[in-house]
Amino acid sequence: MAVTTEDLVVRCPFDDSVYGTLRATRPEEVPAAVAHARRAQADWAGVPVADRSRVFTRLARVVLANRDRILDTIQSETGKSRLSAFEEVLDAARGVRVFARQAPRLLRPVRRAGAIPLLTRTLEHHRPVGVVGIINPWNYPFNLPATDAAQALLAGNAVVLKPDSRTPFTALLLAELMAEAGLPDGLFRVLPGAGAELGPRLVAEVDYLMFTGSTATGRTLAAACAERLIGFSGELGGKNPLLVLADANVRAAAAGTARAAFANTGQVCVGIERAYVVGEVYEAFVAELLDQTGRLRLGVGYGWDIDVGSLSSASQLAAVAAHVADAVAKGAFVLAGGRARPDLGPFCYEPTVLTGVTEEMTLCREETFGPVLALYRVGTEDEAVRLANDSAYGLNASVWSARRGPAVAARLRVGTVNINEGYAAAWGSHTAPMGGMGESGVGRRHGTQGLLKYTEPQTVAEQRLHPIAPPERLGNESYGRVMSRAIRILNRLP
Repeated sequence: MAVTTEDLVVRCPFDDSVYGTLRATRPEEVPAAVAHARRAQADWAGVPVADRSRVFTRLARVVLANRDRILDTIQSETGKSRLSAFEEVLDAARGVRVFARQAPRLLRPVRRAGAIPLLTRTLEHHRPVGVVGIINPWNYPFNLPATDAAQALLAGNAVVLKPDSRTPFTALLLAELMAEAGLPDGLFRVLPGAGAELGPRLVAEVDYLMFTGSTATGRTLAAACAERLIGFSGELGGKNPLLVLADANVRAAAAGTARAAFANTGQVCVGIERAYVVGEVYEAFVAELLDQTGRLRLGVGYGWDIDVGSLSSASQLAAVAAHVADAVAKGAFVLAGGRARPDLGPFCYEPTVLTGVTEEMTLCREETFGPVLALYRVGTEDEAVRLANDSAYGLNASVWSARRGPAVAARLRVGTVNINEGYAAAWGSHTAPMGGMGESGVGRRHGTQGLLKYTEPQTVAEQRLHPIAPPERLGNESYGRVMSRAIRILNRLP
């Protein structure tokens, strides 16, 4: 079949071959797709929360049952290693099950103290917002939309997903698995196509937008949502720091740093790009880190024997290589890696460790989003904290210490802190909120906030026996005296 201008061509990063083509959604089709989802949502909102939860309990089982099929699809579209793809399956299966268990408790009406004790019965409800739009990136094409959509759907909404143009088949597979789990038709719609064309149309139609991607695009989308007075949540960019303190287990810290910097080929929003190591352990840490980095197996393919896979595209490879080249040209030193490996795959790049990174270098402050780590020697814990906080971003941080972790975490201006772990501990704690400060985003996914953000709080107060007004035979002045005494008594109560 001939490829037309309306087709979306998806390439496999393993060898840059065509993985598949499909028809791209046209911008003028977005309103009808959202309207269809809105009709389905009207019925779904009336389904008991316990029944909604059962769908996602089944989805967790369906995901695990289709593990290898999901892994193959993710890898074919992203080029990541099988282990990195497996982390998506693991996170999705666990996350949707946790959210399914949480939802009935979080969405249950809550009794609140009424205006007048005994006379006012007040309940707080959480009503669905309607249709939630999700715009998802290419680096985690399965677990991010699975868990974001699960929370939105559990809250009683419909979801319209705009996946990245590089990973539409993974999104379509997710939709298929949701249907297999029993999600009613029309509640989860996938609109493949270019973000620049579909994004604005989606924002114009939905009732809430969840976005994961760059800070620049997040600003644009947030402004568009503000114009319509609809909710927006965004997990955006990061330049995440790691701190190794004097009392750290050096070997464990080095191994954890290698995982946090090079997992998913460094294409992780919460991954580590800069490490601050106190002088007492610096030399030992560097030696161990280089040993750990040298053991990583770089390559492409569907086997489990590869640790670091391919970058996602030629443009991603060019961006990573440009950051390293700029740093080296301005005086940085390459301790490990620093080269593309076309002999292994067209977009492969070696896990890279740099020292001597200074302010005039692009990768000092800009997100590289690749397998590149900048290493800094610091004199004290205070210096490490100061430099870690010296960033416009505030997404994730890692602290390696036997005793000082909690105290240092309290001083870091980031949304999540992992102690003696790079990023997986906080990310995998699905009952806790996850998100960024500063230019790393607004709102949270996961936890109570991640689900309730897809609802509108509604207060229903029922007044009994007598209205809150002067009784017929009591004058206004007398009413004022009586109520003043009553308020004084109420204010003394605990």
